[in-house]
Amino acid sequence: MKKFLLGTVGLITLGLAAPAFAADLPARTYTKAPAMVAAYDWSGFYLGINGGWGSSHLCWDRTAVGAVALVPAVREGCHDATGGLVGGQIGYRWQTGAWVFGLEAQGDWADLSGQNLSAIVPAPNLNNRTRIDGIGLFTGQVGYAWSNTLWYVKGGAAVTHNRFDDLTTVALPAIGIGGVVTSASDTRWGGVVGTGLEIGFAPNWTAALEYDHLFMGNRNVTFVLAAPPTITDNMRQDMDMVTARISYRWGGPVVAKY
Repeated sequence: MKKFLLGTVGLITLGLAAPAFAADLPARTYTKAPAMVAAYDWSGFYLGINGGWGSSHLCWDRTAVGAVALVPAVREGCHDATGGLVGGQIGYRWQTGAWVFGLEAQGDWADLSGQNLSAIVPAPNLNNRTRIDGIGLFTGQVGYAWSNTLWYVKGGAAVTHNRFDDLTTVALPAIGIGGVVTSASDTRWGGVVGTGLEIGFAPNWTAALEYDHLFMGNRNVTFVLAAPPTITDNMRQDMDMVTARISYRWGGPVVAKY
């Protein structure tokens, strides 16, 4: 009986001490689950429209009159053909980590025009005029993405369609009071490099601002006349383009990451 009473007292004493011991223990800490991070996915096909401004710098050098070559060539002058352009783009991008790679084709209708007074025949106000009505770009892209913001560089092939006119503002017997004396055109290929900043502003929709420089090189252009039968000019051309772009992409815009 004595042992039973001692055991009972011991259990009661332990029960009274347990709450005080528990109060001395540190409070249990709870770790929050990591928040979801929305990562924009730039992968997929896209199609869009673009519009902006272009300026093409051209220099004309007379290299031949009929079958007679002019050595050295005689400088006629230079001018800038400027104006607006509008068109579309189609491409595909794939993303690995923060890096984005892509291929794109772009085509634009253009209305670029400019002229200068010819240094060879200034007396009848003979002007050299250039008009550009078509531009195409075929490029590869490399970019770096910060979620829905993408900075990229591009490079590849470029093509332009150009029309060249010799025109006058004074009376000539063959054409009356002013007008085009002779015309020629060419489609020339060159290279392009550019850069742009693009932002995803809605699911699958993006907007971008892009700058491109076209290196179109030198090319001989022959004009047909009555007498002499032909004249030939070497045309040097390069071009700058600034465009705003809107595109729709087929692909998941956001991937949930924890």
